[in-house]
Amino acid sequence: MSRQNDAAPIIIKRKKVIAGGGHHGGAWKVAYADFVTAMMAFFLMMWLLGATTESQRRGLADYFNPSIPVHRISSGGEGMFGGTDLETRQQLGPATPDPSIDDTGPESQVETDSFETLRQRLSGFGGESPVLDEALRHVITRQTDEGLVLEIFDLPGAPLFQSDTDVPGPVLDTVTAVLAQVFTMVSNPLAIEGHTRSYTVVQANDPRWTLSTARADRVRRMLEDAGFDPARLARVTGHADRRPADPNPMAVRNNRLELILLRRNR
Repeated sequence: MSRQNDAAPIIIKRKKVIAGGGHHGGAWKVAYADFVTAMMAFFLMMWLLGATTESQRRGLADYFNPSIPVHRISSGGEGMFGGTDLETRQQLGPATPDPSIDDTGPESQVETDSFETLRQRLSGFGGESPVLDEALRHVITRQTDEGLVLEIFDLPGAPLFQSDTDVPGPVLDTVTAVLAQVFTMVSNPLAIEGHTRSYTVVQANDPRWTLSTARADRVRRMLEDAGFDPARLARVTGHADRRPADPNPMAVRNNRLELILLRRNR
């Protein structure tokens, strides 16, 4: 045989390459990771529903649905008024104290928890009506060593009182009606403090001291007219412009009232 017949045959092997890796690609891993994350979030939510109280769940819902300074909106059905409007609730009389709030103990933590529940109930007023939403824009709350401070303040173009007087406007009427209802949840004593902005023009009769005191006393009378127990009042004070909330002494934000639910152990 010839040498040509002894040569080995040439074999050509062709491989088919599938773009993206076929069933071995990474796209399914992304979808699977999303699924696992969703399931983890679901089981975490179920655990939270079983491990928290109603007030804690309301606070969580309010945290993820912010709308107003006072802190966070709850739906009308679970709010302070249970879905009714302010006028209807006022006709029903003062709110019944929440039996879940024990504010008779001496422990500071008990009072802190009571104040936090009160803040959550106050935030639940948001969404009840446009009037309440507008009024609660003027309110912020904070806890201090002295107690729970509810600060009510002027906004540009929306004062609490008629100019340089102690005659209340509609916003303050609404806010005090709401606070009178909320304050029935606890029995802590109340302090009312008035503050004003500074005045550039030197006047013969400086209005700052008398005005801040008169406004604080006007709020006292408004709360009592709304059903607040006068025996719980600890003090009514005017501070003039000595404790500004805004660095600009002329800012309208310095026209404000502070209502303080005092801790008993102080």
